[in-house]
Amino acid sequence: MTHFLAKASFAALIALASIPLTAPNASASEWDRLPVASVQYRPVYACSPVQAVQKARWTGLRYARVTNVTPRRVVVSGRNYRGWDQMVFANVRGCPLIRR
Repeated sequence: MTHFLAKASFAALIALASIPLTAPNASASEWDRLPVASVQYRPVYACSPVQAVQKARWTGLRYARVTNVTPRRVVVSGRNYRGWDQMVFANVRGCPLIRR
C-alpha cells in the first residue's frame, strides 16, 4: 500500500509541477503582433526579360522591348541615336551582353 501511495503522490507532484510550465507558453501569443511569414527566396539562374530591358535602357536603347527569348539568349530591340538596334543578352545570371 505504501508503494501505491508513493507512486500516486509522485505522479500528482509531477502533474502539478508541469502545469505552470505549459500555461505561459499558451498565453505568450499576443494578438497585437502579426505572425512572421516565412518567405522562401529562390535563386535566379537565368536572365529575366525585365532585367534585360533595364540593362538595354541603361546602355542607351530607347523604346526597348523583348523580341525573342530562347534557352540561350534574350533579344531586346529598340532605338538608339542612329536608328533601330538590337541587343542580345545571354540567358544566364546577370544578363551579360553577347552582341550589340
